[in-house]
Amino acid sequence: MSIITLNDLQPADILAIWQRVESPIAPLWGRVGWSFEGNGIRTRTTFIQAFNALGLSFIELPNLLKTAERAEDLAGYLDPFYDLYVVRESNHEKLATFAACSSKPVINAMSSQGHPCEVLTDAFFINKTLGPIKQVRICLWGPTTNVFKSWHELAPLLGLDLTHVCDEAFHTQTPGVKFTTKADFNTDVVITDGWPTACQSAYPLTLAILQALDNPLLLPTPPFTVGQELDFDPLLYTNFAGYHQKAWLLPVQKAVIAHLLTA
Repeated sequence: MSIITLNDLQPADILAIWQRVESPIAPLWGRVGWSFEGNGIRTRTTFIQAFNALGLSFIELPNLLKTAERAEDLAGYLDPFYDLYVVRESNHEKLATFAACSSKPVINAMSSQGHPCEVLTDAFFINKTLGPIKQVRICLWGPTTNVFKSWHELAPLLGLDLTHVCDEAFHTQTPGVKFTTKADFNTDVVITDGWPTACQSAYPLTLAILQALDNPLLLPTPPFTVGQELDFDPLLYTNFAGYHQKAWLLPVQKAVIAHLLTA
């Protein structure tokens, strides 16, 4: 099993991963090949610490999928030396091809089309803090990003109450997601993400909007930009939970790795 999108999981997989998060995980044996495109500050921090904590050996494969070599050849030559790959790669199609050709699990640590481990962590935190998550009113705020695409995948899997507020240009027929342009409802948590390159969204989140939404928990996806998706410093908002919430990245990623290596 690989996790390239959340559609690769069944609801039972998600619940099994979440059950591991706060349970002891015995050391594992395995060899990890990792490649993180870009800065990936949090991705590097938490995944590398997860490898160490689980007793896994790991080798960096810089720009793994940036070479001219075919994805199927990379998988064919490298598979004998690795038991798991963790890859942050903007070229989602090549990442998906590599995973399809590899006989070993591949984790998407972020691509242009999704950020599954990030969203599994967000959802775990919501379920732990405000849950059961099926009863929590979740609002995505802003244009569709890779993070929000993963939320769109998770919504029908877990039967979420998910509303996405954005310009009509981003409205799609997505199962389990209600699209709107108005903040005329109450919600329990609002999630933002950085705007896509060259996007001029007309929907920055304001303190007045949060008040109209009944002062929900605020989870801005880092790195957030004041003056873009947020027009205020979130540290000034009483219900900002970003720092505390992202502390769960490490235990959730450990649980994801354990689930794939012991399935």
